[in-house]
Amino acid sequence: MLRCHSTEYVELVRRTIEPRWLDPDTICTETTYEAALLAAGATVEAVERSGFALVRPPGHHALADRAMGFCIFGNAAVAARHGRAELGIERVAIVDWDVHHGNGTQAMFWDDDSVFYASLHAWPFYPGTGGPDEQRETTLNVPLAAGSGDAEYLEAFAAVEDAVRRFDPGLVVASAGFDAAAGDPLGPMHVTPSGFRELARRSAALAPRVAAVLEGGYDPGTLPGLVDAAIEGFSAER
Repeated sequence: MLRCHSTEYVELVRRTIEPRWLDPDTICTETTYEAALLAAGATVEAVERSGFALVRPPGHHALADRAMGFCIFGNAAVAARHGRAELGIERVAIVDWDVHHGNGTQAMFWDDDSVFYASLHAWPFYPGTGGPDEQRETTLNVPLAAGSGDAEYLEAFAAVEDAVRRFDPGLVVASAGFDAAAGDPLGPMHVTPSGFRELARRSAALAPRVAAVLEGGYDPGTLPGLVDAAIEGFSAER
C-alpha cells in the first residue's frame, strides 16, 4: 500500500472505528480498511495470475493521501507497482475505460515514466479532470462526448492501442469500469456487452500479460453480464 499511499492516510483508514466521511461520496467505517486492503490485494493477485479482480471498493479516484469518489486505495496503481517491484516488469500500462476519468491513478504516475496511463472517459464530467489538453509522454486522455457508444469507444481506442504499443509494456492492467454501459444510473454513455467484450480483447492484445480490476458499474441487474462479456474478451485467443 505504501508504494502508492502515504503512511498517514493508510493509518487514518486503519484506525477508523466511528463512521466518518472522507469526502462527500466516500464513507469510512471500522470495516473499510479490511475491505479496501482485500480489494487491493485481490488486484495484486490478479496481476500474479493474469486474472480479473472483482472487488469493491473501486480505486481509480483514490489519491496518495486521501479518498475520493467511492475509492479508498488505488487498486490498479498498487498492482502496477507490485508488478514492477516484485515481478521485475520494467514497463506497465494501465488502460482505464470507466466512464469517469481516473484522476487518482493519473496523479500517482504523472512523474513516473515506467507506467503509462491511458483513459477513455466522458468529458466534461466528474471529476472534472482528463480534458483534451491534459496529456504527457506517458499519459493519454481520450475524452468522449455524452451519448457515445460502441462505435465511438472502439474508434477512440485505436489511439490508446497506438500509444500503448509504442510504450511496449510487459503488463497491461485494465481499470475495467462498466458505468459507460447503456442505462447505467451514473453514466451518460451507451456501450453494450459486445463493446466491452471488444475493449477487453483489444486491451489483452497490448502486452504479453494482462490483468483487470473492477471499477465502476452501478446497475446490479446488468453488471454481471457486462463483466462476463469482458472476461470473454480478455480470454479470447490473441
